[in-house]
Amino acid sequence: MTTEAQRRRSMWQILLFSAGLLVLTVISAGSVYLVNKARDDSKWVIHTIEAENQINALLLEIRRAESAARGYLLTQGADFKADHEKAVAAIIPALDKLTRLTRDNPDQRGNIEKLSAAIEIRLGQFKQELDFIGQNRPDKAIAQVREAASTDTTAEISKVAVSMIQEEERLFRLRSANSDRSQTLAASMTGIGSGLVVLLTLISIWLVRRSVLARDEAETRLRDAYANLETVVDERTADLREANNEIQRFAYIVSHDLRSPLVNIMGFTSELEELSGDIFRRIGGLTHVPADGPPLADGEVTLEGPDKQLSTDFSEALGFIKSSIAKMDRLISAILNLTREGRREFVPEKIDTRELIEAIVSTLAHQSAEAQADIHVAPLPDLVSDRLALEQIFSNLIDNAIKYLKAGAPGEIRIRGRTKLGYAIFEISDNGRGIDPKDHQRIFDLFRRAGTQDKPGQGIGLAHVRALVRRLGGTMSVSSELNTGSTFTITLPITWNASNRNADQ
Repeated sequence: MTTEAQRRRSMWQILLFSAGLLVLTVISAGSVYLVNKARDDSKWVIHTIEAENQINALLLEIRRAESAARGYLLTQGADFKADHEKAVAAIIPALDKLTRLTRDNPDQRGNIEKLSAAIEIRLGQFKQELDFIGQNRPDKAIAQVREAASTDTTAEISKVAVSMIQEEERLFRLRSANSDRSQTLAASMTGIGSGLVVLLTLISIWLVRRSVLARDEAETRLRDAYANLETVVDERTADLREANNEIQRFAYIVSHDLRSPLVNIMGFTSELEELSGDIFRRIGGLTHVPADGPPLADGEVTLEGPDKQLSTDFSEALGFIKSSIAKMDRLISAILNLTREGRREFVPEKIDTRELIEAIVSTLAHQSAEAQADIHVAPLPDLVSDRLALEQIFSNLIDNAIKYLKAGAPGEIRIRGRTKLGYAIFEISDNGRGIDPKDHQRIFDLFRRAGTQDKPGQGIGLAHVRALVRRLGGTMSVSSELNTGSTFTITLPITWNASNRNADQ
């Protein structure tokens, strides 16, 4: 074979290799895109199934509440009342979850608004019925039932729910078609590429099969989860509680063990500080020995030049070390306090919330007077909750409101409260320096602070408050802008018990 032929063959090989690489790249890119699209379409199919199941779960709780209310009206049995209260307590969380699942659909958001209004009316009717029965006025309760039937609230709820289910079924058909179409296109491209690159074909088929199997497995898990919902929730809650206990024990052990080397460092630093005087007196004595005659006494030595600068730098370094040790000691103490509080069992009791907050305000009277702050406490709903946890929550928030007021300007702090659907909503607002919106989540992180660091603290107050609120089954949020003040909103169940605990606990 001539050199020219070899050159042409090499050129063709390079061209074929380049073409094969180009085809491989196109097929790979196309296959990856289509497989990912099929996976996304499958997720939307699962999302639709979950939304439809949640609608049915919400309707089931409403029917359970109605059936138990009727049974309680007829028999006045305690079991029927307990079943009714349990079903009513589950309605709002189920409605919230449904709202989250359908917020991507504008049509469903409109239906959710109608459904929420109807459910709120029906819950009010339930409450009136049980109040009449509790007052031993069955005739009024029966009249209330008839009035509820005449307003046809239940039918409105069913009508809206059916409309939502029909919309989810439409989306299910559409998304299933999209998922099938994506899988078909992926399989087609894989088939075309199989004739050119065998390895690409195998990988593409494997990816498509994995996507299909993942979707089928997810659908199976979803059906099993809804079939055994209570068992799964109990198991997950127990696992999370055990994990949380392990984290608390680990944090306690680590922070406790850190104290030993910290004490050693602190002791040796103090000893080094005591020795520094002797060390630099000796240095000064060595550098200022007279050419003739006896050496100067230690008290007569005066450091100059580099020796004096070295002494100054040494003292500053010791100061930095001691301040860092003190800061670490405070952080370790904060961790220990936080872990001890996390292990405490809550004890629910009837609490006059306004009396509790006014007592807190009186203990902070000196700080508020120094800050020229007026604290206004509006009428507040009473709670059945843990007194110590509430004292810690409101003490932290009111203390922060006083601490971060604008310097030189009169402060105004307002504490308001209201109730809604079995929950108490508290607002603590001030006209202080405010919080940058980008720091709204940062302030709730442990040992994280926002804004100018001109006030003492370790950055655990708000993190601890949010943890307590979650343990009490509530939520916490903040609304604030720089230089316009802040409003912290806390939502807590009016009647707390162990079943109200957040899943985080």
